[in-house]
Amino acid sequence: MAGFWRDLAELVRAPAALSVPGDVVAGAAAAGGLGPRTAGLAGASVCLYWAGMAANDWADRDLDAVERPQRPIPSGRVTPGTALAVAAGLTTVSLALTAATGGRRALAVGVPLTAAVWAYDLWAKNTAAGPAVMATCRGLDVLLGAAGAGRVRPALPAALAVAAHTYTVTELSRSEVSGADPRLPAATLAGTAAIALASAAPAIRRTAPGSPGAGPGQWWRAAVATGLAGWYAARYGAAQTAVIHDPAPEQVRAAVGAGIVGLPALQGALTARAAATPGPLATAVGLAVSVAAPIGRRLARKVSPT
Repeated sequence: MAGFWRDLAELVRAPAALSVPGDVVAGAAAAGGLGPRTAGLAGASVCLYWAGMAANDWADRDLDAVERPQRPIPSGRVTPGTALAVAAGLTTVSLALTAATGGRRALAVGVPLTAAVWAYDLWAKNTAAGPAVMATCRGLDVLLGAAGAGRVRPALPAALAVAAHTYTVTELSRSEVSGADPRLPAATLAGTAAIALASAAPAIRRTAPGSPGAGPGQWWRAAVATGLAGWYAARYGAAQTAVIHDPAPEQVRAAVGAGIVGLPALQGALTARAAATPGPLATAVGLAVSVAAPIGRRLARKVSPT
């Protein structure tokens, strides 16, 4: 029985789900709505992420039999029917949690998010639209947290930052089997640097003399946001730099893994900078979200996040 649950954990890339709650938290913080609803919507988001991973492997079962025969379905450890049932069941749970926690406003984001996840797995993944669709999924995930607070617009900058990061990871992941042209990681590395700078900049601007609320509290918030954004850029950037020097498939997979498990540091920076949330709460929650990054790296040694 233990082996069965381990196989399911591998199917849904269980450790990678640590990168998911921070989307909802960052969105809720940007909208000034951190609270009990945030936890429920984060749970819904995790269920949908796991559903997407199971649906991904179900859709790719024939290709994986050639390129990744060690995965649960082609290796025979999980049947295609079981994978599809897991995907459908988790999707149902996700939508039920979304409705129960956030009501119609959350469903107005959760339903398109669910459609985008399934569209990626069943259609877009192997097309030129793949990275953009996946980026849309993660951007909508941020907006799901804001919808729980009833205000989506304030979370758009955070959603764009997470979506841009996701685009870089997805572009890299398309070279996991064949290896990458060095120009690709160079481009994604430039994108990572820009995302990190943009994520810390609002908090830094609010420390300028004459800015509303400028003072020690804003300096502390800016320090946390900048530190987390720098940590994100350093960890993910180092992995992308390694691909520039050696674009072999194993280096690409390592960079993709670094992008997945390093996302909580970016989410933490976005949470800490949120002007709509009181400074002490925003910085404390941002730091808490970022803790998922080192935990995810440890768990990734046992179950691959890619």
